Parts: sequence; C-alpha cells; structure tokens
Amino acid sequence: MHAKTVLLFGATGTIGRATAAALTRRGRSVTAVRRPGGNQGAVDSQPGVSWVEADVTDPAALKPIMDASGFDAVVSCLASRTGAPAEAWAIDHEAHITALEAAKAAGISRFVLLSALCVQRPKLEFQKAKLAFEAALQSSGLTYAIVRPTAFFKSLSGQVARVQAGKPFLVFGDGRLTACKPISDRDLGRYIAGCLSEPDRQNRILPIGGPGPALTPMDQVAILSDLLGRAVPVRRVPVGLMSAIIAGLDLAGLFSARAKDRAEFARIGRYYGTESMLVWDEAAGRYSSEATPEFGHDTVARHYARLLAGEAEAGLGDHGVF
Repeated sequence: MHAKTVLLFGATGTIGRATAAALTRRGRSVTAVRRPGGNQGAVDSQPGVSWVEADVTDPAALKPIMDASGFDAVVSCLASRTGAPAEAWAIDHEAHITALEAAKAAGISRFVLLSALCVQRPKLEFQKAKLAFEAALQSSGLTYAIVRPTAFFKSLSGQVARVQAGKPFLVFGDGRLTACKPISDRDLGRYIAGCLSEPDRQNRILPIGGPGPALTPMDQVAILSDLLGRAVPVRRVPVGLMSAIIAGLDLAGLFSARAKDRAEFARIGRYYGTESMLVWDEAAGRYSSEATPEFGHDTVARHYARLLAGEAEAGLGDHGVF
C-alpha cells in the first residue's frame, strides 16, 4: 500500500525542497515541518505542501502534529548543518529519535531516512550520530528505507566561481585520492520519494549515486577546462598540512570549545579530501565504483555549465570548503 500523506522533516534545505516536489508530483499530500521562525524557502509555493512549525527536538511539539493528521509515512531529510559534535548528536541522532518515537506512538508505519554514504567508514562524530539513529530505525519495527547518497552537486561546486575568475583549482595530494558519483538534488529527491512505493527499497540500506563514471577532483578540473575552453591551473595541498592544522587545533581545543569544533571541521575536510564517496568493498579493501548504484539523468558537467552561464546557483550553504 502506497503512503498518501507524508510528514517531511528538513524541507527547507535544497534536498528537502527537491524531495517535497517529487512527493507532490507522485500525488502525495505533504506536510513540511520547519522550526519556529524558520524560512520555508521555495517549497512554500508548491501545490500540495502545507507547513507546520515545531521544534524537532521537543517531543511535546511533535506528538500533537503526528496524532492529529493521520500520516502514513515520515520522510526525513533533516541533518546537522555543520557536523559539530554537539549539533550532530542533537539533530542527526536525538531529533530523529524524537521523531521516530512520536511516529511509533501515532501508529505511523513507514519511515524514510536520508543518511550519508560516508557512515560506512565512520571516523567523525556526525557519522557516529547518524549510525546510532540508523540502528534505532532498523530495530524500530517500522518499514524503513535508509538512503545513503554519494556526493551532492553542491559539494562539488565550491570552486567553480574561483576557477571562473582565473584562480587555481585546489586538490589534496595528486587530485586522484578520491572519487564519487555525484547526484543532483532533483534526482535524489525523486529517489527518496520512490522509497515509499518501490518494494525493493523497503527495509534496506540504499547507497545511491548519480549517472556516469566516478569522478576524481582531476576529472572535475578536466570538465571545467573543457567548458571554459582553457586549461584550469591546479594547486596541490599536502594532506599532511591539514593533519598539522588539526593537531594544532586539537591542542587549542583543550582550552577552547570553539577551537575544538574547528578541529572537527578540519577533520571533516580531511575526511572528504582523502575518502571516496563510493561503496566500500570490504573483501577487496577498497572503494568500488562498480558496486555503487547509479540513478537519474543530471550530470555534473551540465551543472557546471549552468553555473558558469549564471543559470544556476551553487547553493553551497555549509558545503563550501575552500
């Protein structure tokens, strides 16, 4: 039986907006939750989407919403904005636990979670927080889908403007340490929405990437060079430099909470600079492009072309690293 009425968390983000659009196109009635005083964004004008305000960390705020509306499913695109440890555990874990318990109490039987592929090799606090909730969802008794996407287009867009201005593209090491199959917000939103109707996506962890071969940072340089009609210069950043910065911030973090958070942000940057966003093949001990599923039609090359032409915005938010 397909879910007809959906409660959507994280709807003000770019992926949440794309998911809301995909759900309504499939005939779902969507109620989107925003924090009190928050910004609805572009979803506000979408037909079939209504809004409620609630503190997602407050069980008393969520319970009456779920009890009163007879939802068939919960879809969550909610995530911590920065990955700072306290925020990660508050949002990626505790807020989701609150939503899950409220859903169970209201008799809602389905829950779709947007997670992240990077949790398969957890080294950071936000990854551990996500995994802790994934485990709770799997043992909840609800029909679930846990979507683990690879890199987003916006996470690969942070250097387009600087390259267009003639500045070099920054890479860690030789620029081939990592690879990913980036997926657009639109394609990811369609995939998430499909988890409510596709039987083979139920009660599963679902890694998903976009179409085409895996891309390294140097592949991104090649795409930009082709689009700009000139060679894009490259500046290589030693991984050891980031490690030295982290060591210094860890030391400062013994005396400053702000420095402690900055050390975690630096660790996040190093992680994404050294770990591929592809499915990890445990037996082979490597990331596997072949094992990483593909979905959708949007490509990074077309996205870069639109950015360079001023037809789209990068929408970086907290994804702007450089």
